[in-house]
Amino acid sequence: MTTSHKKHGPMRAIVYFGLIALAITTLSRIGLGIWQADRVAAVDGWPHLLLQGLRVDFATLCWLWGIAALGTTIFGGDHIVGRGWKSVLRVWLTLGLWLMIFLELSTPSFIDEYGLRPNRLYIEYLIYPKEVLSMLWTSRKGEIFLGLIVSTLSLWGGWRLSGRLLKEVVYPRWFWRPAIALLVIAVTLMGARSSLGHRPLNPAMVAFADDPLVNSLVVNSSYSLVFAIDQMAAEANASKVYGKLEKSQIIDNIRKDSGRPLSAFTSESLPSVTYNQASFQGKPKNLVIILQESLGARFTGYLGGLPLTPNIDALAQEGWAFNRLYATGTRSVRGIEAVTTGFTPTPARSVVKLGKSQTDFFTIADLLKMNGYETQFIYGGESHFDNMRSFFLGNGFSDIVDQNDYKDPVFVGSWGVSDEDLLKRANNEFEQFHKEGKPFFSLVFSSSNHEPFEFPDDRIELYDQPKQTRNNTAKYADYAVGEFFKLAKESSYWKDTLFVVVADHESRVGGASLVPVEQFRIPAIIIGDGITPKMDQRVASQIDLAPTLLSLMGVSGSYPMLGRDLTKMDDDWPGRALMQYDKNMAYLRGDDVVILQPEREPTGYVYDFANNTLTHKAQSDEMKQTALSWALWGSMAYQQQLYQTPQQSTASNTSSDEASIR
Repeated sequence: MTTSHKKHGPMRAIVYFGLIALAITTLSRIGLGIWQADRVAAVDGWPHLLLQGLRVDFATLCWLWGIAALGTTIFGGDHIVGRGWKSVLRVWLTLGLWLMIFLELSTPSFIDEYGLRPNRLYIEYLIYPKEVLSMLWTSRKGEIFLGLIVSTLSLWGGWRLSGRLLKEVVYPRWFWRPAIALLVIAVTLMGARSSLGHRPLNPAMVAFADDPLVNSLVVNSSYSLVFAIDQMAAEANASKVYGKLEKSQIIDNIRKDSGRPLSAFTSESLPSVTYNQASFQGKPKNLVIILQESLGARFTGYLGGLPLTPNIDALAQEGWAFNRLYATGTRSVRGIEAVTTGFTPTPARSVVKLGKSQTDFFTIADLLKMNGYETQFIYGGESHFDNMRSFFLGNGFSDIVDQNDYKDPVFVGSWGVSDEDLLKRANNEFEQFHKEGKPFFSLVFSSSNHEPFEFPDDRIELYDQPKQTRNNTAKYADYAVGEFFKLAKESSYWKDTLFVVVADHESRVGGASLVPVEQFRIPAIIIGDGITPKMDQRVASQIDLAPTLLSLMGVSGSYPMLGRDLTKMDDDWPGRALMQYDKNMAYLRGDDVVILQPEREPTGYVYDFANNTLTHKAQSDEMKQTALSWALWGSMAYQQQLYQTPQQSTASNTSSDEASIR
């Protein structure tokens, strides 16, 4: 072995791998920036993108390999511990480089689907490998093969390179090691923190534009994902994200903005509980909520979208249709949360998935069960997905029908049986309930309108080619709804049942706005015997549906929901909606908007409904504080378990004792 070959320092391998990683993340950022060049140029983003991107990349490398560098200084040497450490370091370097390459490689597909770099959704979907792998295999075979090839090459290349770089190294003498270790610690801590302020580097610190995608391009995908995981571990308490208010201020503000008289709030232990008298005074009706997967306004004819929903458009002529109703989020569990519990969105995961809400959390199923209703969830897939089964069974749903309960379905895809199988089974269930004389509430959740867009042949005239596209699947979902209502209108339960068809969220949400308001707009139609047809032009939210439906059903009671009973609101009420978009939250009141961002002051806008644009406009302190209160309320109510079903009273002057926890 030559002497020159032994003159390599122990940090050489870490430095080489660090430079390779920097090159990969920088080239990836440039490539993504070129792909989204119009949006980067619109905010004059290139200098910030590249300079701040290097800052984030260096911090990432300090987090990834800083401890490895320290370990090399302390443990390295030509002895048994040193040889063992060399093996550990080789694996560490290889896997670290592979992870950064793999995440950057998967970033374009994730951006194409969700409009941002990999975030918490990336992790949440990994919990369900069967559904996700089936979806990817059907619609993204090219990306899968490319990922396998690049992953194999990066693991092989990283292993070979690390072995070569670590083959022969000379370690410093023992008396130099403390000084080198201190230097490594200082560089690692300062580099990882990347700030002399009281807060370390975070995505908000390098955000500079009103475009969330461009902001996300500044960080690399490894940093974005780890930061999202850290937020998930802390359950993203909104007070740590948006700012703080006193508990009494939060409660006062949300009570005022709920539209209820302050005298109606009589419980100290459950501060959002009020007694609510139903508008309909006849025999209470059954309730069916048909929650449509990913059916946003862009796919809905009556909302000005593509002509894919003739059956839903016809229902809009027959029932109470909403023109400006907005989803609270971008995931199915967020839609489930809003529609079945009336709970406001937060920066954390939906309460469907959180630990403290698995029991003793209010749902309309719980309230209706107390009123003698059969309560049921009907799904075409596996009900454990997104923790739905656990949440529903723990909070008032008595019966669950899922994929395992269908005999001889006409079609089974990646996400379960087809929508027509789902809705035929629902009709059978409702007929049975009516035959037995049981009032019922059923949440029917569709799944066909989801990538990889699988549905039976010969049901619809295809809108475009090939068959498996989002447009065709949206049209098939509408077909299944139409077939269901043909059965329902001829059924024994029709005159005794209230129906609502509503989307859980838009299919893909993204754009250059901090919150792309138009992409939260969804269809919602209330149908049933006695419902007067009308097109409601007021701004409304998914959280308004449950109070409104209970009122139309004729079910009075005490509950903690703060959404408006729209049967009692004047037509000139401007309305309001809450929208959670990744880490940002929008509060829309009429056409005025306040957007909350992590660790930043609230920003005011006005929304142009005709052109779907946000324009900066100063908003009042009252508007900003109300927006902040809504954002903080959800986290506070969850953490302190304030959102529970109270004991039911038939009097409007419910006392604190009557509104105590069950």
